[in-house]
Amino acid sequence: MDTGDGTDSGEDDREDDREDDRDGEDRAAGPRHALAGVGGGGANLPVLRGHNTALLLGLLRTAGPDGTGRRELAAASGLTPQAISKITARLRTEGLVAETARRPSTGGKPATPLRLVPGAAHAVGVHMERDGLTAVLVDLYGTVVAERRTPLDLGAGTGVVLDAVTDTVTALRARLAPAAPPLGAGVALPGPLDHRIGVPRRITGFPEWDGFPLRTALRRRLGTPVVVGKDTDAAALGLALAGADGTSFAYLHLGTGLGAGLVLDGRVLRGAGEFGHQVVQLDGPPCVCGDRGCLEAVCLAALARGDTAGAARVLGTGAANLAGLLGVRAVVLGGRAVRDAPGVYVRGVREALGARAARTGDPDDVPVRTVPGGDRLVAEGAAQLLLAPLFGRGG
Repeated sequence: MDTGDGTDSGEDDREDDREDDRDGEDRAAGPRHALAGVGGGGANLPVLRGHNTALLLGLLRTAGPDGTGRRELAAASGLTPQAISKITARLRTEGLVAETARRPSTGGKPATPLRLVPGAAHAVGVHMERDGLTAVLVDLYGTVVAERRTPLDLGAGTGVVLDAVTDTVTALRARLAPAAPPLGAGVALPGPLDHRIGVPRRITGFPEWDGFPLRTALRRRLGTPVVVGKDTDAAALGLALAGADGTSFAYLHLGTGLGAGLVLDGRVLRGAGEFGHQVVQLDGPPCVCGDRGCLEAVCLAALARGDTAGAARVLGTGAANLAGLLGVRAVVLGGRAVRDAPGVYVRGVREALGARAARTGDPDDVPVRTVPGGDRLVAEGAAQLLLAPLFGRGG
């Protein structure tokens, strides 16, 4: 995952890389930084190198506040005790990892577990909606420690929007010590966009954003690494990291528009297209994309006339299409429209999925749930666009 500018740390880093080789670090062709750009974009931590460093950080994050021992880390990672000792010693020096209370001895020297230090670094997640801005400051566990919301008109012009994002991120950064700025910012907004270079592409209804170098512009303003992704992809990444919905699921977001984030075999399918603009009704209501009868247009038309149950059935049609085409095994619903009537949407989507299963003879039930407190789900996922590679996870 592209997370900013690369850095060249000089001969000292190259010597460390050679030592990592001797301790078993996996050095496939080309550099694989856990968080590319850290150290070159104003962050307070040195560059964290290597697949295995990210692997250990991920295991420590999963272990939670109680931590885990070096033996458990070796067993789970497949690394040698020597490699574990070297990598964790470096992480302790950098402040990312600390020892916690010793465990009772079962014979021999008592084990001293290691734990991730959640406050050692932070990231900002920003959700740019069509009519609002939500931003969060999260620690290394992804726990929100501060948030801000403000109205936003995505069509007010790129300069006005960038000012709003910059002011909001700056206000959140002020919560941290001056010597400990966040690792960077993840920014999520409606698609389509080219996440590799952080450039929006023809956001429906907002043509002025087409081709705008959003990542570059924000990186210059903020002085930190910036990652840009589609809003539903960011939400799906956050849900995937939480692990409650299995390895293949769809996140459907219904608010001012309709979109989907897809996770297949544990990986976010980024840039997968525009779910809301599949045509489901020939000669249906006109859509802002220029077509007619798009899933989004039909769903929003039902909402406009007060037919929430009808909107839920339309959303269920889209969910059933995904189940048939891609084999998603769970559906998660979010967005302000879903928040206002969660039971109606869960029933409507379940009925559509059940009807499809009855037609196809598929005996498997596809669970459907809503996201509790989903107002900031996308913003939290946006922060994970930046943090996930640090823990060996990516979209």
